[in-house]
Amino acid sequence: MDVAALRAEYARGGLDVPDLAQDPLTMLRHWLDDAVAAQLHEPNAMVLSTVSAEGQPSSRMVLLKGLSEAGFVFFTNTASRKGRELAAEPRCALLFPWHPLERQVRIDGVASPLSAADVEAYFRTRPRGAQLGAWASHQSRPVASRAELAAAYAQVQERFADEEVPVPEEWGGYAVLPHAVEFWQGRPGRMHDRLVYTREGGGWTVERLAP
Repeated sequence: MDVAALRAEYARGGLDVPDLAQDPLTMLRHWLDDAVAAQLHEPNAMVLSTVSAEGQPSSRMVLLKGLSEAGFVFFTNTASRKGRELAAEPRCALLFPWHPLERQVRIDGVASPLSAADVEAYFRTRPRGAQLGAWASHQSRPVASRAELAAAYAQVQERFADEEVPVPEEWGGYAVLPHAVEFWQGRPGRMHDRLVYTREGGGWTVERLAP
């Protein structure tokens, strides 16, 4: 397969300043609604990029579980690689890759841990299987085999068989407060629309970037 020959022309629409909402969170909600209406797989999936103490970046998918003035909320194992990296360097980036709509949204921001109360409230909404999985899997750490994971899951099933599953100590959440949010819409001839909100004082400024 010649990957260099893989090419698609973008022509679904355009994006101009009059199309934007007053703030990026409202605009993101509009585009997220469009992604849901288009029945995209995991429309709330976003790429989270962090950096190690040595400057090595890493990226992975997480799920957006809340959006407010506090920022973009997601939950994870805080002892995982991303959790350790965010503890050392909270500056991070997010990306929503809505390819079928020829759209993407890029966010630069700073992550802050959520309160224990917020973590507990969300954990209670998770399916019981996912709650048990949070206990069975010590995310990002080496594991000998699938059988070892299965055994760990069976142990926590037995441990909490007759009780509510508590929140694991190393499980938590973050809110990423954005300082820049870019909305990207594919256009013909690779002349894509890129409009970026930048936080300035108590509000937002908007500028267009060259594609």
